[in-house]
This record gives sequence, structure tokens and C-alpha cells, in this order.
Amino acid sequence: MSHDITSRRSLLVESLLFARSYMVRWRTQPLLPLQSLLLPTLLLVIYHLLVGESLVRITGRDNLAGLVPMCAMAGGMFGALGAGWAIPAERRTGMLSRLWTFPVHRSSPLLGRLISEGVRAVLSTALITAVGIALGLRFAGNWLSVVLYMLVPVAVVVTFAIVVITLALAVGPDGNAMFTWLGTAAVGLAFGSSGAAPMEMLPSWLRPLVQYQPMSPAIETMRALAEGRSAWWPALMTTGWVLVFAAIFIPLAIRNYRTAAETGA
Repeated sequence: MSHDITSRRSLLVESLLFARSYMVRWRTQPLLPLQSLLLPTLLLVIYHLLVGESLVRITGRDNLAGLVPMCAMAGGMFGALGAGWAIPAERRTGMLSRLWTFPVHRSSPLLGRLISEGVRAVLSTALITAVGIALGLRFAGNWLSVVLYMLVPVAVVVTFAIVVITLALAVGPDGNAMFTWLGTAAVGLAFGSSGAAPMEMLPSWLRPLVQYQPMSPAIETMRALAEGRSAWWPALMTTGWVLVFAAIFIPLAIRNYRTAAETGA
């Protein structure tokens, strides 16, 4: 029992140390904060200025409660894509193989990456939400709702990061095409969600596709928390999507990491 507790504690400490090292790299990789912080913030401001007044005239209210969550999750997903670019380079230089031989838990580098992505998602969500509040977003929920509001993008972004890591490890040292396709998919999911426009404005045949795609339940969860409404149904759908992706991609990520580290190719 004591050995198991010590092992779990060691895994957590090592994962946090790896997470810290990944976050230190952000200072030398300005593209990452630009992708995850600046670009979605600019997107929020520009989209609100261009479309906000039109939505108010058509629906009688703005869409900040959906637009802010959409930009927060899009920023986190873009940041995860940027971080994924480092994996092919680490593979080419043999870094993955060296980490595999270190006297640490072999899963700690992967967990460290996911922790760093979760931290970046929190920072991105905090900044974008602050800008949204400056533009007119108001919270009707309590402090617990605010905490849950901040945690929803973390779950989505960490899950997306698992997908990015899995595919980056699978395609080999040169995965430019894969990152292009993933970036296109992320943009499509963001702008094809309920955060871009209210559901009632969409054609009836399109609503089910938008309503049940992976990002829309998370956006609706955050919208409900901000407006002080019950969020249990979209939160249940969000949890379902997270569990499905996690069940599929976590074993694949572990297998691909082992293959890449052991073969060095």
C-alpha cells in the first residue's frame, strides 16, 4: 500500500515537472501564446463588432454567451495544435527515445503535456472571458458556476490534445499534412457550432448536425452556466463526448508513444 501511494505521488511530481518544462518553452515559442491567446481574442472582438449588432436586431439579444465559449475552446485547440508541432522534432532528434530510458514513470511526459495544455486552456479562457465581460457578457450564475465554466474548456482541450498527440506520434517525423487537416477540422467544429449563431437562426435540417457535434454541447454548457440556467443535459453530452474520445485515443496514444520511443522512428 505504501509503495503504491509513493508511486502515485512520484508520478504526479514527475508529471508536474515535465509540465513545467513544457510551459517554460512557451517563452521561446511565441507562436503558441499567439495561437491560444491573441488570435481567439481578436476573433472574439472582430466577430462581435461585425456580427453582434446584426444579431441584436434579428434576435433581440447578442450572442456573447455562446461566442465567448466558442473562442475559448478554439484558442485552446489551436494551442494544442501548436504544441503538437514539437512532437515530430522530438522524434527526429531522439528526445522521445531518451525520455523512455530515463528513470521516471514512462507515462509522466505524456501526462506533463496534458497538464500544460490544461493550464494553457485555463489562461486562455480567463483572458477571453475577461474580454467578453468588457464587451458586455454578464454572469447570472454563482461562483460554483464560474468555476465549472472555466473547467469545461479544460476538459475539451485536454481531450483534443490527446487526439493531436496520438496522431502526431502515428504519422512519423513529417506530419505537416496531418496538422493541416486537424487545423481545418478544429476551425470547422468551431464555426459550425452553436457558438457562431443562435440555433433558432439555422435551417431546421442543419440544427441536429450542429447541436450534436462535439463542441456544441460544451458551448451550451458554458452558456447555461453563464446565464444561471440548468446545465445538466449539455454537460452530460459533453461528458459523453469526452469519454468516447478518451476511451479511443488514450490507449492509442500510449501505444504510439511506446512505438516511437522504442524504435526511434
